[in-house]
Amino acid sequence: MTNAPTAYVLLEDGTRFDGDACGADVHATGEVVFTTGMSGYQESVTDPSFAGQLITFSYPHIGNYGISQRAMESERIWARAVIMRAAVNREDAPEAERGWLDWLLDCGVPAISGVDTRALVRHIREAGAMRGGIFPARVSEGEARELIAAEPPMVGADFAKVVTPDAAHTVGFGGDVRIAAIDTGIKGSIVRHLTERGAEVTLHPCTVTAEELLATDAHAFFLANGPGDPAALDYIVDNVRQLIGKRPVWGICLGHQLLCRAVGLETAKLPFGHRGGNHPVKDLRTGRIEITSQNHGFAVKAPDGGLRIEADEPVRWETDFGAAALTHVNLYDRTVEGLQLLDVNSATVQYHPEAGPGPNDALYQFDRFLDAVRSA
Repeated sequence: MTNAPTAYVLLEDGTRFDGDACGADVHATGEVVFTTGMSGYQESVTDPSFAGQLITFSYPHIGNYGISQRAMESERIWARAVIMRAAVNREDAPEAERGWLDWLLDCGVPAISGVDTRALVRHIREAGAMRGGIFPARVSEGEARELIAAEPPMVGADFAKVVTPDAAHTVGFGGDVRIAAIDTGIKGSIVRHLTERGAEVTLHPCTVTAEELLATDAHAFFLANGPGDPAALDYIVDNVRQLIGKRPVWGICLGHQLLCRAVGLETAKLPFGHRGGNHPVKDLRTGRIEITSQNHGFAVKAPDGGLRIEADEPVRWETDFGAAALTHVNLYDRTVEGLQLLDVNSATVQYHPEAGPGPNDALYQFDRFLDAVRSA
């Protein structure tokens, strides 16, 4: 005889998965997504790009090595809830300062364990990421359906204003390269990799204007990662348009999408996104294949208007700022992973070269960016 489930996951299409509550005793709704990372659970939930989402971990054991301050990617948890197969609450690893489940409880974040996450991930892969929620068993399915229906969809959602700082602040004082970043949810690892390479980084709220940025002494502008739909951020896109060609501009993840929209390209929602640390990407300039860390649900459209690029060659777009060439392609689904503007000093990558968490294959991108700024 088994104990009755104490919580459940319900998706907007009516699919239900039972399990055991192991975090805060509250419900949470949002977009249910999955990540394939085998580690880095703390980095994932503190990544602002997960704002508005419930994370399903495809790897079964989550929490094995506890929690530490060093692994924080921001000052708080941004994911709304956590879905796991086999949650672990150990804090006996050398750097552990708290147990994973104790920490989720302290932070008021609901979590569920004992879920058939393999079946849930397969369902999302087939039906697409969708709204859903985690609910204590005492909440009826009828009430849960109403709560899910009241949750706005991710398409059209502006989460940049949710995660952005209230005021500008600078990190890495005295660096020889001054970077002004539009902070739409930047990860701590990105800032750290820039400052370790000699950059002084000033993080501006996402509402900063182009006039304010151009009035600074920044050598280059940086567009950060972040949550939500890039098509909902026209106020940022309009400002980025005024920066292009004035000084170098580089974008990562959401920043990649915003820069592409600023030059006249289009974005679209992916069926279930790219989230995890095992995504193969080909650098078309070198032929090198990198295993990358990714966390995004939208992508830049190919020159033909679709989402796939079949050829392993630097296909081109004609943009409002001249030609742009494809530099990176995703080898899972052939989506755009990076491009370079050929007539102005600007470039992007869709993936996360900072590897927090994830492999280190793409750390060279920070060197490439800062070298380009120094030589500009």
